Amino acid sequence: MKKSSLIITILLALAIAALYVLHFTGIGTGKPVADKDDMQGSETLSGSIVYIRIDSLLNAYDFFLELQADLAAKARIVKEDLNKKGRAFENDVTNFQDKVQKGLITRAQAETQQAQLAARQQELEQYAQQKQVELAEENQVMLNRVLDALKTFLAEYRLLKNYDLILTTDGTSNTVIEAVSSMDITKDVVEGLNREYSKSGK
Repeated sequence: MKKSSLIITILLALAIAALYVLHFTGIGTGKPVADKDDMQGSETLSGSIVYIRIDSLLNAYDFFLELQADLAAKARIVKEDLNKKGRAFENDVTNFQDKVQKGLITRAQAETQQAQLAARQQELEQYAQQKQVELAEENQVMLNRVLDALKTFLAEYRLLKNYDLILTTDGTSNTVIEAVSSMDITKDVVEGLNREYSKSGK
């Protein structure tokens, strides 16, 4: 999965979580939003709507970066292994063709070796597909772990700061189109997440 897909999935999950909280707790109903001028002059917007730049958060979140690095390392190992097996197979195919052209093996031997090579090619393709599925599954687990950590932290953070709603934006699929900079809590959330991750002993 590409990073942009990961970010979009996180955005959707956070938006659904926020709507769920609002629906079942009744928070944010019947309460006027602070005036724009008031928001610009306040560092902490108690009882208001704020937002996180999710792309910036992920680029600075140690937990996500370490998981991403681990997955990238596994992907490199798989790629190297597939390349090695692929080169060995190509060499065997070339040697087989050379023997056939030079008449060094009988027709029966050629048919047997050709069948063996075809079986090996199928095995290689199945192996590559299996590794692709395994990496995709690990990527999904990584996403779930990051989402779980983020949602757990934000649930406590929102109550602590008395925010009604926390939105997200990644610069392309904007939930937030326009807002004053004081509503951007990305830096504070990243610092809090990294403190929690550091305390957990990684």
